[in-house]
Amino acid sequence: MNKRRVTKVVDVGGVKVGGTADITVQSMTKTDTRDVDATVRQIHELEEVGCEIIRSAVPDMEAAQAMGAIKKRIHIPLIADIHFHYQLALECVEQGVDCLRLNPGNLRNEDQVRQVVQAAKARGIPIRIGVNFGSLPPVGGIGRTRGFSRHMDLVNKLPKSGEVQEGDYSVVDHMVATALWEISLLEEQDFDQIKISMKAFDVPTTVEAYTRLAEMVPYPLHLGITEAGTLQAGSIRTAVGLGMLLYQGIGDTIRVSLAGDSKDEVIAGYEILKSLNLRRKGAVLVACPSCGRADVDVIKLANEVDALLKSSKKNIKVAVMGCEVNGPGEAKDADVGIAAGAGRAVIFRKGLKVRVVPEEEMLSALMEEVEKTPAP
Repeated sequence: MNKRRVTKVVDVGGVKVGGTADITVQSMTKTDTRDVDATVRQIHELEEVGCEIIRSAVPDMEAAQAMGAIKKRIHIPLIADIHFHYQLALECVEQGVDCLRLNPGNLRNEDQVRQVVQAAKARGIPIRIGVNFGSLPPVGGIGRTRGFSRHMDLVNKLPKSGEVQEGDYSVVDHMVATALWEISLLEEQDFDQIKISMKAFDVPTTVEAYTRLAEMVPYPLHLGITEAGTLQAGSIRTAVGLGMLLYQGIGDTIRVSLAGDSKDEVIAGYEILKSLNLRRKGAVLVACPSCGRADVDVIKLANEVDALLKSSKKNIKVAVMGCEVNGPGEAKDADVGIAAGAGRAVIFRKGLKVRVVPEEEMLSALMEEVEKTPAP
């Protein structure tokens, strides 16, 4: 894996993003932001599963005015997601949010952007420049607000990554140009508390956009695949895209965008980071896929263990194996594990047998050993 890209450090409500700070896991609320109680309740649920930064949509002034009340009742930084109306960003600054997300595709008036930057600068609030394929400015219309119809923007006619012929102006070219336009606006005002995202649904396009921008600017990057899909398909799509970037050392904070429970976004985010040894937060489960050698229902046992481990804060590796002969060897780096056989199960640590228990006690015995295991 490549050495992680060195970036400026941005402080988002006390959470460091970039530099040598941990890659953080974010999510977004799915409630009506104007409903303060419901939004706070969902954020508390996300805090419980490890969400480190939360973003909420701000579609109107009532939502903007609710952000202050929400922030007072939560424990993690709050980002305001702004589209179209700069006045909403200004109100969110007054409400004391920890960061603004601005979309340069639909907030293109330079004077309005400058007003937002000055307000954010005065309060020490960072800005994420959120470039998104689905809302790019019209071709030829970056930073321009007149004479361009969103229905004739020509963006969908641009070639995506892998379709480009020599001399073509591509989707990635347009995404990078859009990001650089807004970066230049912020830098002109001596503002450098900047994060950037370059999201698309198409994985190759997303990877190319982030990779190219990473070579051009010193700012931390927020990674994501936009509108990735439902839990299963979206998690896989995101893992492929983010995995390619993270393996190159690109990425400082991530969000898994799923059509489902936001808690699943956080869980998937940590699993992606764990798979690349970039974060150790909570237990890691190793489980064999089961086969004809198994004498017990390994899949059922693995799912039961996985459910119980979700409440564990220990950074340990736990193995569930279905073969008493090969299990301890195949999972010998696990802090604690179980190899289930006919009528009994072997509990092992780092590949060495420590106990043999009857089949009916194997789940409780494994969890007892987990509780006794000190976190590394």
